[in-house]
Amino acid sequence: MASGQEYLRFILDQLSDCDGITSRPMMGEFLLYCRGKLFGGIYDNRLLVKPVRAAVDYLRSVSYETPYPGAKPMLLVDDVDSKAYLAGLLEAMYPELPDSRRKSGGTL
Repeated sequence: MASGQEYLRFILDQLSDCDGITSRPMMGEFLLYCRGKLFGGIYDNRLLVKPVRAAVDYLRSVSYETPYPGAKPMLLVDDVDSKAYLAGLLEAMYPELPDSRRKSGGTL
């Protein structure tokens, strides 16, 4: 099941207190970035984030779920109603997120 634009708008609104939040559509779902770093996505109208240590420590309840069959498990964020909670989660996670991979424009 693909995620809906309405849920994406809701999550982006909930994250509006955070700087540099962007989204990118990907095969009916949405990838989420914070200042250029991928931190999670919306899959089947669920907010899932990368399972970095800070996120595991921050979340009130830890539940691993796969975004799609064959994917690595991610953390389900089930408390999406609090802007402050989500902002705190991203603030905690950001230092542990890997830098974005840049596509090389050169040829071999």
